[in-house]
Amino acid sequence: MTISFLLIAFCAGIAMAVQAAINTQLSNAMVGQPIVAALISFATGAVVLFLVCLWKADLVEAINNLPKQPLWKFIGGPLGALVVFTSIFLAPKIGVTNMLFFIIIGQLVTAMLIDHFGLIGMPVRTMDIWKILGLIVILIGLGLFFFGKQFFSEG
Repeated sequence: MTISFLLIAFCAGIAMAVQAAINTQLSNAMVGQPIVAALISFATGAVVLFLVCLWKADLVEAINNLPKQPLWKFIGGPLGALVVFTSIFLAPKIGVTNMLFFIIIGQLVTAMLIDHFGLIGMPVRTMDIWKILGLIVILIGLGLFFFGKQFFSEG
């Protein structure tokens, strides 16, 4: 892993937190309708991606390959829309930090399984004791974050 890839991933994490807060405000402006805010968020994102594809990609060749793809390869977009909608829906109810902690735990557990078994055509990256212990440490940290005050406060 190069440091640049890790920085890109870190920036994506920053973007997720900022996106949730921004989209929550958009939802408020859309009369409290998170599904409308998710649609607007995805639509503006699609426009930006389309422009970048026009500039940097061979869009025609890629589109010509679409009919040859199995339907399951198109589930990523709806899953992304679900994540955006969920973040807009949950952020004002449980807070951005709480929401992202649970999203991250879900991501880590699922990613570990995908990597370990090579699911969805990904290369196998075997789970070992250090990865499992690392996940346990994160779960303990999550427990402290949410319940530490209740466990360690007096009275």
